[in-house]
Amino acid sequence: MIGAILGDMIGAPYEFDRGGKTKKFQLFIDKSQFTDDSVMTIAVAEALMSTLGKSDDEIRASLINSMQKWGKRYPDAGYGCMFSQWLGAKDPKPYGSYGNGSAMRVGAAGWLYDDITTTRKMAALTAEVTHNHPEGIKGAEATSSAIFLARNGSSKDEIKEYIVKEFDYDLTRTCDEIRPKYHHVESCQETVPEAITAFLEGEDFEDVIRTAVSLGGDCDTLTCIAGSMAEAFYGVPEDIYQEGYNRLDSEMKDVLNQFYGCSNFPKFRYIQNK
Repeated sequence: MIGAILGDMIGAPYEFDRGGKTKKFQLFIDKSQFTDDSVMTIAVAEALMSTLGKSDDEIRASLINSMQKWGKRYPDAGYGCMFSQWLGAKDPKPYGSYGNGSAMRVGAAGWLYDDITTTRKMAALTAEVTHNHPEGIKGAEATSSAIFLARNGSSKDEIKEYIVKEFDYDLTRTCDEIRPKYHHVESCQETVPEAITAFLEGEDFEDVIRTAVSLGGDCDTLTCIAGSMAEAFYGVPEDIYQEGYNRLDSEMKDVLNQFYGCSNFPKFRYIQNK
């Protein structure tokens, strides 16, 4: 989960092509702070951990409660208009979104379950409380599937093959081909394939992050998604982990620590020294 948060933090200052679409940039600056991507990643993780083994309805209720709770704690984190209204609603209902918010917050679902069928089901539940458009659900399922496969030892070729077969995303383009015309867009269908491509091309955790940021556009969310996959595949260098962790508030650290200490969390080197 820290990979998603790091991607969000590092990508945030360079959103809207402010990074010049290059991989050569300072990894952390003063403006490298978490946004709504990290807040909702934490919220979903908390909800899923508290409902392990419970019914779908209980999981949905927990997701709604947790997202609204965390949204109220951080009201200025940068939520979209429709989601902001949902956060404040007394009886929130899904609103047919296919925005990339469903994919950026789903990271925990890729870690907490023992098989890919359950992983995909839980990812769909995290999406459908708001983003119940088929593309919104698809983006969450594809992201969590890539995380699940990566943490269970699948090669990048195997991950790519599964994603293309199951979700029909176009992964034929290289990042060099995507980069020149890529722009700020907030749909799953124009964010998730690009994030997966950045993950597939990256040579280590940091290189995935830099590659994702270099695409520009909505690169805090794109890099959040790519970072969640990179963590599962590579682990996270200790210095990068610590820098990001230190920029979180204590209540977010508490959930993160609980997540990595969760009894259902697989044995994994989530911190890897360079």
